[in-house]
Amino acid sequence: MKALYRSAFFLSLLLLPLAGFAQSKKSKAQLEREKKENLTRIKEANRILQQTKVQKEASIGQLNAIQEKIVVQKGVIKTISRELTFIESGVKETEGIVGALQSDLEQLKAEYATMVYAASKTSNSYNKLMFLFAADSFNQMMMRMRYLQQYSEARKKQVEQINKVQAALTGQLDVLEAKKNEKKNLLSKQLVENRNLNSLKAQQDSVISRLSKQEANLKQEVAQRQQAVKKLDNLIADIVREEIARAARAAREEGRASSGSVNKMTLTPEAALISSSFAGNKGRLAWPVERGFISQRFGRHNHPVLKGVVIENRGVDIQTTQGESARAIFEGKVLTVASVPGMNNIVMVQHGEYFVVYARLKSVNVAEGQAVKPKDVIGTVYTDANGTTELQFQIWKNNVNLNPQGWLRAK
Repeated sequence: MKALYRSAFFLSLLLLPLAGFAQSKKSKAQLEREKKENLTRIKEANRILQQTKVQKEASIGQLNAIQEKIVVQKGVIKTISRELTFIESGVKETEGIVGALQSDLEQLKAEYATMVYAASKTSNSYNKLMFLFAADSFNQMMMRMRYLQQYSEARKKQVEQINKVQAALTGQLDVLEAKKNEKKNLLSKQLVENRNLNSLKAQQDSVISRLSKQEANLKQEVAQRQQAVKKLDNLIADIVREEIARAARAAREEGRASSGSVNKMTLTPEAALISSSFAGNKGRLAWPVERGFISQRFGRHNHPVLKGVVIENRGVDIQTTQGESARAIFEGKVLTVASVPGMNNIVMVQHGEYFVVYARLKSVNVAEGQAVKPKDVIGTVYTDANGTTELQFQIWKNNVNLNPQGWLRAK
C-alpha cells in the first residue's frame, strides 16, 4: 500500500510546478517579446541598409546599418541560447517526473498483483463465510466483515491510482517529446543564425575595406562635420544664454526672484512644472523618430574607419528611413528654427530649463513660439547623397550637455 499513498502524494506534487508555472510563463513571454523586438529591428535595419546601397560607393551610413544588424543578430543568438537553457531545464525536470511515475507505476502494479493473488484464495462465498464465522465473538466477526469491505475498496482504489499514474505518465512523455523536438528545432535555428552573423561580419569587413580606400574623402567629411558641430554649439550657447538673460529680466519685471546665475534659467511656476515633469520622465521619453537606431553615440569615440581620428558627439545620431518625420519627445515650446551649414535645418524646443535640439532636418513643420505635444511632427529628416538619413539629436539642461540615450525609453 506504500506505493498507493506515495503515488497519491506524487500526483499532488505534479500540481506544484503550477507555482513556478507563472514564472516560467513570464520567462517564455519575455523571450517571445525579445524575439519580436529583434525581428522588428532587423526589418528596420534592412530597410535602412537598402536605402544606403542606392549609391555604388560604400558609406559610413551603410557601415552603421550593417553594424546595427550585427548587434541585433547577436541578440537573436543570445535569445535562442536562453530559450535552449529554458528548454533543457524543462527536459530534465520532465525526465525526473517520468522516472518517478514509471517507478511508482511498477510498484503499484506489483502491489495490485499481490492483492489479487491474496484475494483469489478467498474469492468464493464459502471461504468468506468460513472466515467470518470462524470469529471468536460477534465484535470480531463485524471487524472481519469491515476488513473484507475495506480490502475490496482498497483494490478498487489501487486500480484507479494505476490508471491515474498511467495517464500522468503518458502526458509527461508527450511533454518530453515536444520539448525534445523544440530543442532540436532551436539548435538548427541557432546554426542558421550563426551563419547569418558570420555573413554580416564578412559584409562589415568588406565595407570597411572599401571605405579605407576613401581615406581622403572621409577625412574631409570629418573636418566638415567638426566645423558644423562647432557652429551648432555656438548657436546653442548663444540661444541658451539669451533665453536665461530674457527669463531673468522677465522675473525682475514681474517682481519674482531670479536664479541669480547667468548659467541657470529663472522659471515661471508653469515652466518649473514642465521642467520637473520632463526630468521625471527620464528614461521614458518618446523617441524623436518612429523607426531607426543610434548610429553614433554620445561623447568621444574613435572613427569607425580612420585610425587615430577621434569624433566628439554632443548628442546622438539616429539613422532612420528616407522621408522619416522627426517628432517632439515631450510637451514644450519651439524656441528657435534656424539653419546651420552642415547641419541643415535645426529646431530647438524648450521644456522649462531643458532644451532639445533636432538637427539635420530637410524641412521644418513648426514655427518659433509654437507649443508642441509629444509625437507632434517637428520636420522631415534629411537624406544625404549616399542615401543616409540621419538625425542629430541633443538634450541640454541650461548650458550643460546631456547624454540623450539615458533619457529615451529603451527600444
